[in-house]
Amino acid sequence: MKREGISFRRAVEILQNDIGLISESHEPVKQSTTKQLASNLVAEKDEQQALKRVIDFYHETLKQSPEALEYLESRGLNHPELINTFKLGFANRTLAYRLPAKNRKAGAEIRGLLQSVGILRKSGHEHFNGSIIVPVVDESEQIKEVYGRKVLGSKLRKGTAQHLYLPGEHQGIWNHLPLAACDEIILCESLIDAMTFWVNNFRNVTCSYGTNGFTEELLNGFIQHKVKRVLIAYDRDEAGNVAAEKLAEQFKQYNIDCYRVQFPKNMDANEYALKMSPARKSLELVIRKAEPMLSAKVRDKTAAELKGVNQKEKKSTSDLVAKPKEETILPASPMPTAPSLEIEAEVSDNEIIMLFGSRRYRVRGLKKTMSYEQLKINLCVSNDELMHVDHLDLYHAKQRLSFIKQASIKLGVNADVIKKDLTKVLWKLEQLQDEQIQKTLKPEVKAIQLSAEEETQALGFITLA
Repeated sequence: MKREGISFRRAVEILQNDIGLISESHEPVKQSTTKQLASNLVAEKDEQQALKRVIDFYHETLKQSPEALEYLESRGLNHPELINTFKLGFANRTLAYRLPAKNRKAGAEIRGLLQSVGILRKSGHEHFNGSIIVPVVDESEQIKEVYGRKVLGSKLRKGTAQHLYLPGEHQGIWNHLPLAACDEIILCESLIDAMTFWVNNFRNVTCSYGTNGFTEELLNGFIQHKVKRVLIAYDRDEAGNVAAEKLAEQFKQYNIDCYRVQFPKNMDANEYALKMSPARKSLELVIRKAEPMLSAKVRDKTAAELKGVNQKEKKSTSDLVAKPKEETILPASPMPTAPSLEIEAEVSDNEIIMLFGSRRYRVRGLKKTMSYEQLKINLCVSNDELMHVDHLDLYHAKQRLSFIKQASIKLGVNADVIKKDLTKVLWKLEQLQDEQIQKTLKPEVKAIQLSAEEETQALGFITLA
């Protein structure tokens, strides 16, 4: 009944026909016009769970879509770890084929649910048709926002939006983990630019939703986690420059130093990384040369005030210097260095040891995790004679939160401290996991051993030559 969208009586007739209880002389059972659903999406009643299943569907679609992977390749983003970590997907107009017909009860219900979350439009068409999909997930694994980027670009009809989001206000912080672990964050204008930094191993990066899309949630995240320095990597055009100046003034109120990443004129991070080789070294260069920001408006105002001072008033030099200093000078800060993910660890065949202050983390079982989609380990944290040990998947937000809560209680340490430690542990293990996966995939090169006779012959050839 649920699968075919038919009545109880008709369902009974179909089943009877299947097992031979209805003779062949009976009228043949009519075939349903409803296509079968390959997933459990129809059974969902919760918006968040339905959205997660759609994202899973798009994620699997991406892996089987040459045109989507080709687009990612053209942007330097066809990176398995990126795709799996952030669950990138592709909407290729096939979602509707997985749903019951809209004239069926189940089909009407699931379409109404997907319209309410913004995946389907009122017309019934997919909102993100023809787009690469990037979900924005919070610490509780709730999908807060979805970004879509059309892959056809210039081939689209005039006026078609190339950048899409879910309806309503922007929510969520993409790649939120670094905010809790790093003093310095790279802030990009778009997700494409942020992912460009990420695949080049600058993992302390996040982004706003366009030049006017820096949300209050993002600001609160920077303040809450006590970020000290922001490198604004917006596009090097008029809109990007104006937005960067506004952000610098905003961050200044919270004693957060701002630096402007200077790409070539009218260029963004992704375009720069594609044109400059090697990309990582080129990005590192612009980060190292990022310039401290001072609002142009405040700077001009200060200059005018100094120039217009009436010398007849005979104010002291110290008075003249003090006034602009109070309202224009950003906190002194050394030139920012390239972000580093180097976390010291003692690595042996059976376990990995990391020390953060008096806290000792022991990791076992990493060698068994040979998939980028999970990071299942046995993790033990100890502090003097106190200890907490658990088996968890570090990519599972609820399991991380449970570990943080229990460890902070047993060790008598603030939960925020354990949270920052765990972020560093995750980053280090990702690095080690990637190394072991790449080592496994790399073909083994067998060294050629020459016998004594062969060595003598070889030397003879060299002498003759």
